Amino acid sequence: MMLIEALGSALLGLVLAGVAVHRLSHRLPTRSLVLATGTAGALFGAFVTHTALDPGNILLILLGAAVVSVASLSLLLRPSGRLRRRSAPA
Repeated sequence: MMLIEALGSALLGLVLAGVAVHRLSHRLPTRSLVLATGTAGALFGAFVTHTALDPGNILLILLGAAVVSVASLSLLLRPSGRLRRRSAPA
């Protein structure tokens, strides 16, 4: 059962990373780094969720994997365009 959780979460991480590369490629680093980060985040999320909850609840484990994968991918995002400077009030 744990093998199915690991494979499912790795596949979910790859899919989420692929969607991120497709939609936000101008704001992300290289494709290989994004795919590796998405997969590693999903596997770590599945591990944490599997440890915290009962091992038999695969839907919650995949949900935890998706949350950690998206959070990991969000750390790779760069700002879009130029940063605007805010002038301090005098």
